[in-house]
Amino acid sequence: MTDTAAPRVNGTPEQATRPIKLNVVPVRHYGRAILAIVSAYALFSVVVGLWTNPNIEWPIVGEFLFSPSILTGLGSTLKISAVSMVVALVLAVIIAVMRISPSRIVSGFAAAYVFLFRGVPMIVLLIFVGNLGLFFKEFSLGVPFTDVALWSVPVKDVMTPFLASVIGLSLAGSGYMAEIVRGGLLSIGRGQHEAAKALGLNGNQALRYIVLPQALKVLLPPMGNELISMLKASAVVSVIAGGDLLTVALGISSVNFRTIELLIVATIWYLIVITILTIAQYFVEKRTAER
Repeated sequence: MTDTAAPRVNGTPEQATRPIKLNVVPVRHYGRAILAIVSAYALFSVVVGLWTNPNIEWPIVGEFLFSPSILTGLGSTLKISAVSMVVALVLAVIIAVMRISPSRIVSGFAAAYVFLFRGVPMIVLLIFVGNLGLFFKEFSLGVPFTDVALWSVPVKDVMTPFLASVIGLSLAGSGYMAEIVRGGLLSIGRGQHEAAKALGLNGNQALRYIVLPQALKVLLPPMGNELISMLKASAVVSVIAGGDLLTVALGISSVNFRTIELLIVATIWYLIVITILTIAQYFVEKRTAER
């Protein structure tokens, strides 16, 4: 049997009971320091290269940064993103609930919806919706299988660039968000549903008061990311002249031929708004996690 007794300490009893001082040396991460230096140098080089580039006229960037036209485009971008996010979220919750429905017809329809709007590229969807008037002359509501029309309106009078942008972004975003919501709903244990039934709640009440509030903690981080992604994706509506920030910037550059400067203006505003949203997302997630 191996002797596990403590080693004998030579010297007086006072020296034997005196605590031993160890010189603890922290682990040095040389690779981390080198990576930090390289990253800082790369960032510095990019900033200096852009600032000193003779082909970029920074006074033009400053001139148009707070231009009324640019600010109007920024407002349109925020409006399109906010409305699209709300509509996409409502659609996503509905589709997610349908996806987990026991009915195969309902869940199959929801699965086809997700497959379609996740599979079609956003730019194709926007062009399709923006040109809806090419093959539909009017929206009408009437008696099926008859020529009786109770209400009708020309498509060209309804399908404005703003509405087309909102519809395209909402449909594309809801396809992705529906799977996020479905994952959040499935993360809630079956015991919560059983407890809701024991309390006398029906399926809708259990979903509203028990499941969704608990799933909110799981849903917030990816939903915040989707909001930021939708804000960036709103730049795609420039293909249908949606009146957003990028559309305005490109319109100005087509007149003064300073494309790079106007793209820098648009980029600065996108980064400012995304930074604000990222900070807000951090505090919302932190506050939700504390509850």
